[in-house]
Amino acid sequence: MSGQFSGQDNWHLQFLKLGGSLITDKTKPHSVRFEVLQRIAGELTNAYQEDPSIKLLLGHGSGSFGHVPAKVHGTRNGVSTAAQWRGFLEVWREAAALNRIVIDVLNEAGLPVITFPPSSCISARDGQVVKWNLTPLQDALEAGLLPVVYGDVVFDQIRGGTILSTEDIFGYLAPHLHPERVLLAGLEEGVWEDYPSCLEIMPEITPDNLPSIRTALGGSTSTDVTGGMYSKVLQSIEMAQENTGLEVLIFSGEMHGTVGKVLLGAQMGTVIRSR
Repeated sequence: MSGQFSGQDNWHLQFLKLGGSLITDKTKPHSVRFEVLQRIAGELTNAYQEDPSIKLLLGHGSGSFGHVPAKVHGTRNGVSTAAQWRGFLEVWREAAALNRIVIDVLNEAGLPVITFPPSSCISARDGQVVKWNLTPLQDALEAGLLPVVYGDVVFDQIRGGTILSTEDIFGYLAPHLHPERVLLAGLEEGVWEDYPSCLEIMPEITPDNLPSIRTALGGSTSTDVTGGMYSKVLQSIEMAQENTGLEVLIFSGEMHGTVGKVLLGAQMGTVIRSR
């Protein structure tokens, strides 16, 4: 198969991220929210049964696994000393351990999952992806499999090593795979207009209204080395601007059935568009 994604014209591809705050308890190291993960796996299975034409790329955060050592060692900012490289390996082990759990739960639900660990296939330069052979991932999609990526360490030509978030990875993949929607499922119901009071959700964010809502965008209430909500919104706007027609949805995966409904086309939470 060539580098061109031959199936893209006939598929309604979506990217879905299961946030680290959703599938783990970020206040407690190594704490998986198994009941949430199993429920979402069931919702994905049901969505596929209801609409067999669904094409999905799944990603997940590192939550209470990778974020903790990443903060201790400052891995996202760069790796050079022996101690920092040991920290790099610790983050890698933690991220891979959570991914193994996620894959096992999804597999038990009957989903045809296969992992593409960023640390093994991506080269970066100053925190940006510069080289990634996407043919195996594209082949997996064409074969009807469910590729899974996740926040992970990568080797970096400038920083030595760094961390790429799932949003970083989605941002690189979007212009190559052309998803119709990017779905970011977390704990929050969307982007709050009045953070930290959290009484009103912003229904829509565009480049036009972003400056006026900057002060309302909160960070993260737990350990998050990849920027919190403001960073996610900025990355989402950039993704929408760089990919014509793309919508990014930030919504909560806490309520039963929500992830499945959104995957099948429902609009919930905050939608981010280029205009």
